[in-house]
Amino acid sequence: MTRADRGQRRTETLALPGVLTVEQAARTVDAVLAVQRPDGAIPWFPGHHLDPWDHIEAAMALDAAGEHEAAGAAYDWLVRHQDADGGWFAAYQDGDPARPTDRSRESNFCAYVAVGAWHHYLSTGDDAFIEHIWPTVAAAVEFVLDLQQPGGQIGWKREAVENGGAAVTDALLTGSSSVHQALRCALAIAEHREEPQPDWELATGALGHAIRRHPERFLDKGRYSMDWYYPVLSGALRGPRALARIEEGWSRFVVPGLGVRCVLPNPWVTGGETAELALALWAVGESDRAVRLLADMQHLRADDGLYWTGYVFEDDAVWPVERTTWTAGALLLAVAALGGDEATTAVFGAERLPNGLAPACCPPRL
Repeated sequence: MTRADRGQRRTETLALPGVLTVEQAARTVDAVLAVQRPDGAIPWFPGHHLDPWDHIEAAMALDAAGEHEAAGAAYDWLVRHQDADGGWFAAYQDGDPARPTDRSRESNFCAYVAVGAWHHYLSTGDDAFIEHIWPTVAAAVEFVLDLQQPGGQIGWKREAVENGGAAVTDALLTGSSSVHQALRCALAIAEHREEPQPDWELATGALGHAIRRHPERFLDKGRYSMDWYYPVLSGALRGPRALARIEEGWSRFVVPGLGVRCVLPNPWVTGGETAELALALWAVGESDRAVRLLADMQHLRADDGLYWTGYVFEDDAVWPVERTTWTAGALLLAVAALGGDEATTAVFGAERLPNGLAPACCPPRL
C-alpha cells in the first residue's frame, strides 16, 4: 500500500465538503504525526512545550483518523510520566519529561486523561489498554477531586512544590467544565470495569450543579469565549439552556467569515476556539452553523496541513506565528463528530456518559 493509499483509508471519514478534502485531511494528520516525538509526546510544535491537555486533544484526533498506534503511544507517555500524586506538570519543554517549564499542576490538564482514555477505548475496543491505563486515570481523578471545593467547583491548580505546593482554590468555569466531562468519562470507564466509584458520582453531580446553577462560584472570565461555550461543549448544559447560552454570546464572539474571538475586545480570532465552538454546536444539533464555522477558519490553514493559532483581523496579521498540533486536533475532532465517528460522538455527545449523582435540589441537565 502506498503512503497516499494509506492516507486515504485513514482519513476518508474526515472529508467534509467545504471544509476538508480527503487529501487535506491526510496532510493534516501527517503533520501532527510529524511533530510527535518517538517517545509519544506531542508538543504544540517542534521546540515548544507540551501540556497534558493539548497533548491528549492531538492524540484523540489521531484516533479519529485511525492512527491508533500513535495515539496509544501518546497515552503511554502519560502513564510513564505521571507524578506519584496523580498529576502532571503544566508544561514540558518539547515534551521532554526531564525539562518541565511549569511545575504547577492544573486540574483540567490532569483530569483530561479520562476523556482521552475512554475515546481511545471506544475507537479501538482494546480492553488491555483500558486495564493498563485505569490506575493512571484513577490516580488523576483523585488528584483532581482533592481540589474540589465545598460548592462543587474545582480549584484550578496546585502550585509547584518549590512554591509551597498549595492548592489554588479559585475555580475557572472553563476548567471545571472540562473536568466535569472528564469525570463522566472516568465513571464510564469504571462502569465498564464493573468497579463502582460512588465518591466520584457524588463529586460529578455537585460539580455539574455548580456549573449549571452557580456562576458566582467561578472567577469572572466572561471576556473569554471558552467560558461562554465550554459548559455546552463539555456536556454540562444541554437542551434549551444550552441553545440560549449559545445565542447570548454569538454576536459578541463570532466574527462572520473569520471565526471566534479568543477574548473580548481583542480583534483576534483563534482556530482552536472556532473548532471547539463548532463541536459544541454539533452537540446541540446546530450542525449547519458548525460547518460554516469550520469553513470560515480555513483561512488559518497552512501549506503543511497545520493551522495558525490565530489571526489579528484589524492588522491583517497571523499571530502568534505558530502552527499548533492542538488547533489541528480540535478541527479534526469537530469534523469527526460531524461525520458521525462513533467514539467522538459518544464522548462529546455525552448522552451515554454517566451523569453522577445530582444534589437533591436539582436533577441533572436542567
